[in-house]
Amino acid sequence: MTARFYADLPLAIGDALGLPERAARHVQVLRLQPEDSITLFNSRGGEFEARITRMGRSDVQVVITAHDPIEREAGRAVHLAIGMPANERMDWLVEKASELGAASVTPLMAERSVLRLKGERADKKVAHWQGVAVAACEQCGRNRLPPVHEVATLGDWLAALPPASPAAPRLLLSLRAGTQPLASALALSPAPSPITLLSGPEGGLSRAEEDAAMLRGFVPVSLGDRVLRAETAPLACLVLLTLE
Repeated sequence: MTARFYADLPLAIGDALGLPERAARHVQVLRLQPEDSITLFNSRGGEFEARITRMGRSDVQVVITAHDPIEREAGRAVHLAIGMPANERMDWLVEKASELGAASVTPLMAERSVLRLKGERADKKVAHWQGVAVAACEQCGRNRLPPVHEVATLGDWLAALPPASPAAPRLLLSLRAGTQPLASALALSPAPSPITLLSGPEGGLSRAEEDAAMLRGFVPVSLGDRVLRAETAPLACLVLLTLE
């Protein structure tokens, strides 16, 4: 397998172009040489074979030689809305969610959130997480980059949602007694309908937050009797939803 790189550029067979700074730096680190082949993708469909034509001190020139329309996306689009876990756990969550096929990730601040972000610090974190998603897609073979959306409070995010639709189910991970298993909720949803999955931070969502989500069309679901960590639970759901 040739080295794969994300290039946020228009790509077409025959184009001669310089690689973006990040991709060029990694080509240099790998000690690739002129005439070596690499794979590029731009999240707009398929992947492109490119041949290195020039290695400068800090720039790399290539020519696009072929296009393969292959896609490796999950059969169902799952949009994750996550009460951000603390420390480096969000990095791990974004990386694994990207590998497992999440369609998008929205970082949220809830009542029990330890991690609080706003302004420039939030923007830097989102840019960092988007870079984590890029690296994960380069490694796993995805040609569609899952966007990491701006950090929002749970209340603001819920208020901005469009009206709920049966064609796009909304699921809420909950520890409430009597909550139906995720598998049961899936059996009732149209396949392969897109799904929005809301999961809380450490300690979960409060009762009031769950009630607010349910008023916006979210259906509470459970993964069973065990209490999973804030970064583990949404990934377990993602496996069930995308690798059916």
